[in-house]
Amino acid sequence: MNRLINFLFLVVPLAVSGPVVAQTKTNPPNIILVIGDDISYDDIGCYGNGKVRTPNIDRLSETGIRFNNMYVTSSSCSPSRTSLLTGRYPHNTGAAELHEPLPAHLTFFPELLQKAGYYTALAGKWHEGPETARAYDRMEVGRKRNGEGGEKQWMDVLDTAHASGKPFFLWLAAIDAHRPWSADSQFHVLHDPEQDVEVPATLWDDGETRGDLASYYNEIGRLDSYVGKIVQSLRKKKILDNTVIIFMADNGRPFPGGKTRLQDRGLKVPFVVYWPEQVEQSGVTEALCSGVDVGPTLLDIAGVTPTPDMQGRSFVSVLKKPSSSFRNYVFSEHNWHDFEAYERAVRTKDYLYVYNGRPQMDNGGSLDVRNTPSYRSLERLVGSGKLTELQREPFLKPRPREEFYVMATDSVQVRNEIGNPTYAHQIDRLRDILHRWQRETGDTEPEVLTHRIAKPDGKFRKVKGEMPGASRDATRNHNKGPF
Repeated sequence: MNRLINFLFLVVPLAVSGPVVAQTKTNPPNIILVIGDDISYDDIGCYGNGKVRTPNIDRLSETGIRFNNMYVTSSSCSPSRTSLLTGRYPHNTGAAELHEPLPAHLTFFPELLQKAGYYTALAGKWHEGPETARAYDRMEVGRKRNGEGGEKQWMDVLDTAHASGKPFFLWLAAIDAHRPWSADSQFHVLHDPEQDVEVPATLWDDGETRGDLASYYNEIGRLDSYVGKIVQSLRKKKILDNTVIIFMADNGRPFPGGKTRLQDRGLKVPFVVYWPEQVEQSGVTEALCSGVDVGPTLLDIAGVTPTPDMQGRSFVSVLKKPSSSFRNYVFSEHNWHDFEAYERAVRTKDYLYVYNGRPQMDNGGSLDVRNTPSYRSLERLVGSGKLTELQREPFLKPRPREEFYVMATDSVQVRNEIGNPTYAHQIDRLRDILHRWQRETGDTEPEVLTHRIAKPDGKFRKVKGEMPGASRDATRNHNKGPF
């Protein structure tokens, strides 16, 4: 009963008393960007998951707008976040691989807000490189300061931002729900493995997998509770009605078939925007949007002009009119994340085309995905005949050099239609579009990529290769590519 009471207490209503203050040039809105770590769109209640407990994020959706087709540029943490920060594709940032720092000559959108009079702060996870520190007036980073979930400094940072007397931008980067799990013993809203999880079609339904998913849901629940605390604090400060709140994630769930994949299960993320009086309540948009568009959009909301080096575009028009269309194409890439990789993809509303430059390698996921109960449950059954094609896929080696999926008949993207003559025209078209994007934005496929080699003790070490785009100076290439 106490758990239930505490759970209900965290469901914070967003209704505000009195008139809503509209944005004006003299009253720019505060902006809070909440970024969950390794969370798929369909692991949030408002996206149809009936088990996970996300009442506060769901309420943001009820009073704001939900994006059903938001795709990040990489299903890997830091490359995805560097794209958000710069409005550029991973190979155009110089940080296409995991944990590479951004170079000094790029523009980070929070520093443009800062120059326009905003107080800017970051709290939680920070791995975009030391140069990005210049974009923030205050930084609270790492687990030691922010706790296991990464949220403990959020309220204090919000207090400081409000006390500044300026409009503020907060980059609130949760560590939840990145492995290893920690919420099971520290959080009071727990999910029962038998009753409170939905096992995705990519995973084997057994006790180990359900326990793994329950722990993952607990991490999401902890993050959701802090979203509720943010809203509660904003209301108490009487600034909720002039604050834009965005909730999103950096890539898909840290399970086999999710993280590091260029299908929807790796790249499609939750994206919810609360913006009083500017967006309709319970709005839903099917507009195709990319992670490179987030920075330009937040600048547009603040009335700040993006710099020419940003390859994304503002989708404020979609916020104002959810039925509006936006992109024709979204592009993504998979580079080193614990294993050698070179994959590129282009997606439209109807089709997905994937090119794989390293088909000799499997894509079982990053190390934190492979060292899990869910992965081991699948691994034990490989060759048994019990696994579906989707469940066997992480172990497939070699893999196809090209993949093509048709959304109308295969929304989960399991049937590769690359050899189907029915779609020859569409395949050729998207292949050409992807090549054009690579050419225009300066992408390259180096012969020697970052890779692993075996050591005498049987372990492996990382060997640095050439960064994609480096030989064409892609960090100084500002072409946007096809839109």
